[in-house]
Amino acid sequence: MPNMNPKKTPMPEQDPIVRARNFDEVSLGYTADLAMEEAQRCLNCKNMPCVQGCPVNIQIPRFIELIAKGDFAGACAKIKESSSLPAVCGRVCPQESQCEKFCVRGIKGESVSIGRLERFVADWNMENDHSEPVKPEFNGHRVAVVGAGPSGLTCAGDLARLGYQVTVFEAFHVAGGVLVYGIPEFRLPKEIVRREIEGLGKLGVEIRTDFVVGKTCSVDELFERGYEAVFIGSGAGLPSFMNVPGENLNGVYSANEFLTRINLMKAYRDDYDTPIKHAKKVAVVGGGNVAMDAARSALRLGAEKVYIVYRRGEEELPARAEEVHHAKQEGVEFKLLTAPVEVIGDENGWVRALRCVEMELGEPDASGRRRPVAKEGTEHEIEVDCVIPAIGTTPNPLIRTTTPGLETNKRGCIVVESDETGKTSRDAVFAGGDAVTGSATVILAMGAGKRAAAAIDHYIKTK
Repeated sequence: MPNMNPKKTPMPEQDPIVRARNFDEVSLGYTADLAMEEAQRCLNCKNMPCVQGCPVNIQIPRFIELIAKGDFAGACAKIKESSSLPAVCGRVCPQESQCEKFCVRGIKGESVSIGRLERFVADWNMENDHSEPVKPEFNGHRVAVVGAGPSGLTCAGDLARLGYQVTVFEAFHVAGGVLVYGIPEFRLPKEIVRREIEGLGKLGVEIRTDFVVGKTCSVDELFERGYEAVFIGSGAGLPSFMNVPGENLNGVYSANEFLTRINLMKAYRDDYDTPIKHAKKVAVVGGGNVAMDAARSALRLGAEKVYIVYRRGEEELPARAEEVHHAKQEGVEFKLLTAPVEVIGDENGWVRALRCVEMELGEPDASGRRRPVAKEGTEHEIEVDCVIPAIGTTPNPLIRTTTPGLETNKRGCIVVESDETGKTSRDAVFAGGDAVTGSATVILAMGAGKRAAAAIDHYIKTK
């Protein structure tokens, strides 16, 4: 019997006052009973509109149907036919703008909570399924993957399942890319990432860390080592800055540096010697998920006041609605229609305040969004001792400058012939994820890695 409740089954969470001072996971996940209750809200639509919105084409109604029957192992197996990282996706995918956006239940109520169900199944499987995956038989072909982030790991996993010998070359000392350096522990526990990656290793994927392609070895040298194709999934880790006076003062961190020090270098733990300023008043400039992560992390480091400074209004905030909601619950203050014009320092060269100006929305710009315009006579100061720009990233230029013939655009992103293949201007070189699109979502990067794996398989088989 379908559950016709128009509301999603709530998921337990830590109390906002408590969680704002710890790095434990905010959302506690469904129990088996809650998951089965929510799964029964799915109508099992024959045309499966939700699948249209999934970049990796998970057969969503099929896995939810299995949850409703209590077959959690079968549900996980169904998800893993399409996704290499279900425990990650269930936590960080923007389901509200993808699969859940197309859910029929959302027409007259709330959509089925697809992401929460995916997370439940993946977590259940980690705790209960101790079987070893069957390593496919080697097909005689070798592929190199540059970058152990979402796109690279997905590409590697799909190719390994087809019998390829895949080596992933990662610049950092741990694999995971943005999953380990960018997304905080309270949203995505690093143990979850480690176990997902461990599963790929059991399929035969080799990951070599501390290996900087472009320095340690070039793309051309990878071919000389016997790899027949190369996938570039090196992400977009070069931060953008505000270009205002004073942004080189002490106490100004790019969101990349701030989050990397916290997430990868464990600056929030007393047993790690990772220096970071434990500020009392923090301004985070930007309105995306990275800005929310930085603001909420600053709170957990002990900040008394944390501001989000964003030049557009609340409706234009690019962050997930859930992340904005959680940030507000925890005490982050939003200064909307506000833009920074100068970082002001004290006599010792440390941040003292952020000078801002009020904005109003004018005519739409090239992106279709209304352009923010400064209002005269509205300059004011916000007293802070730390400023964190979180206004976007671009790809590191290292690979494009060391790979002759690799076409890139004016933003430094790799140009591909088609999103469906990820084929670049270089023969046998494919690319996907943030290295192609600029900063985007984990699941979109995974989708690009998945499509590139299929294209690489076709290329090698038909070359």
